[in-house]
Amino acid sequence: MNQPTDTRALINQIRHGNRDAFRTLVEQNKRLVSHVIYRTAGHINDHEDLCQDVFIKVYQNIHKFREDSKLSTWIAQIAFNTSINYLRKKRPSLYEDESRILATYETNEDLPDIQIEKMDRNQRIAKAIDSLPLQMRTVITLYHLEEMSYKEIGEIMNMPEGTMKSYLFRARKKLKNVLSQELELKDIQP
Repeated sequence: MNQPTDTRALINQIRHGNRDAFRTLVEQNKRLVSHVIYRTAGHINDHEDLCQDVFIKVYQNIHKFREDSKLSTWIAQIAFNTSINYLRKKRPSLYEDESRILATYETNEDLPDIQIEKMDRNQRIAKAIDSLPLQMRTVITLYHLEEMSYKEIGEIMNMPEGTMKSYLFRARKKLKNVLSQELELKDIQP
């Protein structure tokens, strides 16, 4: 079966039961969903289950998609809401081994010393982002890692564009302070 690339055609084929079209949708959006869940719910053991829950909800509600926003924005909003609901139910013991974060950032093309530096830097950045309040870390992830527009992020998080811009500004400032303090402490220690 041919796999559609046009969003409208993809949605129509999914609505008519085309499983290959739905697989295409999952492939196109799995990175986005994973990022939203990581940045909203943290590094949880249930990450894959939450991703599946998001795509089940997308499949079950695709007929409700109005096409007044981008499909990726709608999917990210479902991922965000699913993560928030998860957090409300399971507050304790959310975090697991942080080394899983690094797997998404590493490349094996570098020399070992450069790779170790990158891993260290990425781990520091990930920890700094994780230290931010929920809305700040979500905004910074969607804007910088997913390269979404202000409007899209506002739709996902259900907040005015101005408020979202304010969160992004404050998140960058706080992230800069956290990373600056981290570097100062690193330089002081033997």
